[in-house]
Amino acid sequence: MRIAFFDSGLGGLTVLSTALNMLPCEDFLFYADTLHVPYGTKPKEDVQSYIHQAIESIMTEDDIKAIVIACNTATSLTISDLRQKYAIPVIGMEPAVKPAVEINRATGKRILVFATPLTLQETKYRDLVQRVDEKHMVDSLPLPELVEYCEALHFDRQTIEDYFKRKLADFNLADYGTVVLGCTHFPFYTELLSQILPSHIHIIDGNQGTVKRLTHVLRHRESLRTDGSSDIKLLNSAQSDSYTSKMEEALDFLRRSRKSH
Repeated sequence: MRIAFFDSGLGGLTVLSTALNMLPCEDFLFYADTLHVPYGTKPKEDVQSYIHQAIESIMTEDDIKAIVIACNTATSLTISDLRQKYAIPVIGMEPAVKPAVEINRATGKRILVFATPLTLQETKYRDLVQRVDEKHMVDSLPLPELVEYCEALHFDRQTIEDYFKRKLADFNLADYGTVVLGCTHFPFYTELLSQILPSHIHIIDGNQGTVKRLTHVLRHRESLRTDGSSDIKLLNSAQSDSYTSKMEEALDFLRRSRKSH
């Protein structure tokens, strides 16, 4: 039995990478909706349709025991419908705003959430902020181009550093204590961001919390494995061999990044 991870493109590999570290005895499937990436700048109704089509494709595999919607945008748009439709566990993502607020409560520093435009527009995100941000500490910044850089495996320091400096030009970073990476593509740039941002700023994402939730659900169902081997089956909606190679390259990048820490 495999745990399926789904995203529009490469971003969900950052969540899969966390799962590989935390659940080494499981086997996995990763499905990228490469026909429609990126989601974050497209009309809501179109994206909802793409997601349902992709999950139906995943469910044609006969050995899926849980699905992780490894995409904040996809979670915000479809998680309730998917949970009603499928009997297996469906685990979603949300930007790590709550832990960021807890980190910053004592310092009074502000929080900056990086995400896609569609995630930031959704009621689910606004409700999350309203629920946990009692002191109005949270600001948001859409970074749609960063998804495109990631999809192109564009990790050139100078280009990305210039991009972040342009986007952050209007923010006084001395006022901020935490940056939340609210898109699963963005942790590809955690190491570079840590070199660009002032040293007092924490960088967090929702990946570990999501895998902890997955672990809890599987343990409750007594379906955690002890005999898997971290085998990964890579699929994409375009059935593109070149994109499969790109996914393998991106996973290698994440493995190297983890080893360097």
